[in-house]
Amino acid sequence: MSEVVLNAVSKSFGKVAALRDVTMTVPDGGFVVLLGPTGAGKTTTLRMVSGLDRPDAGEIQIGGRRVTHLTPAERNVAMVFQQYSLYPHLTVRENLAFPLKSPMLRTPPAEIDRKVRQVAEMLQIAHKLDNRATALSGGEMQRVSIGRALVRDPAVYLMDEPLSSLDAKLRTDLRVELKRIQADSGATFLYVTHDQIEAMTMATHVGVLDEGALVQFGSPREIYENPVSVYAASRLGQPRINLLPADLFGAAPAGARTIGLRPEQIRQGEGEDSLVTRVEHLGDQTRLHLSFRDHAIVTVTEVHTRLRSGDIVRIRPEKPFYFDASGARLQ
Repeated sequence: MSEVVLNAVSKSFGKVAALRDVTMTVPDGGFVVLLGPTGAGKTTTLRMVSGLDRPDAGEIQIGGRRVTHLTPAERNVAMVFQQYSLYPHLTVRENLAFPLKSPMLRTPPAEIDRKVRQVAEMLQIAHKLDNRATALSGGEMQRVSIGRALVRDPAVYLMDEPLSSLDAKLRTDLRVELKRIQADSGATFLYVTHDQIEAMTMATHVGVLDEGALVQFGSPREIYENPVSVYAASRLGQPRINLLPADLFGAAPAGARTIGLRPEQIRQGEGEDSLVTRVEHLGDQTRLHLSFRDHAIVTVTEVHTRLRSGDIVRIRPEKPFYFDASGARLQ
């Protein structure tokens, strides 16, 4: 069992509250993605779980065992940092093999060779095994850093934006590969990213953090379709949710200050006139930029639409979200 439980965990650095009373369960075999802007508390959460930092209050459990006061080595976790950390004087092969040579693991040499080769091929760096780390590109270094975690069999994998330095194609390939590894192995992942596509495609659960507080935790689909606040609604979805005055389309619920409209909540061909200001053809998607009563709205339409700037299209909201003045969801 590799369930990770944070119970009322708080952490401050001086006067800055990095985490505020965070309670969250990463289920055994789950792929949990933490979302939020810089300073939301994502990396601090990883550091709490890894043991690199200790909470000021609260408790952390891994696999039913209290680990709050254990060292990182005693917790049996593997962490991939945003900035790759390799031994520059060692080859790629030696860097990948290094964790397996720990006296605690006692991995046989033949098994070390097998795991290193397997991970190197998966990460497309098998041809670099005999190169020194200093001879690699930034993206290759990050792949080696990811590989050093994958060669092990820890209780939990902790990953802090591991794909951010890679090119678009490799990022897509590794996103699919990491999810496959997690699904096949049943490993537990706690993963930090700013990329909502990674969250939507990889996560079994998403934790939305805001200024150190966990504001919503659930499946990507649940948070997308049932956000608890303006903030949570804004974390997922491309194009981003449209946030407009609540009464822009007419009557709104009592106390509503903002109406939220995702593309599928904007019915086209019915309702009131809006002006097409721009059409973006993105291959698999076409975005419409509209002006409605001097408010900008972005939605999507048919891929091969013939609409152009200056055209008029009728729109109306369908099952929109309403939020109060504090940003909390009303309905």
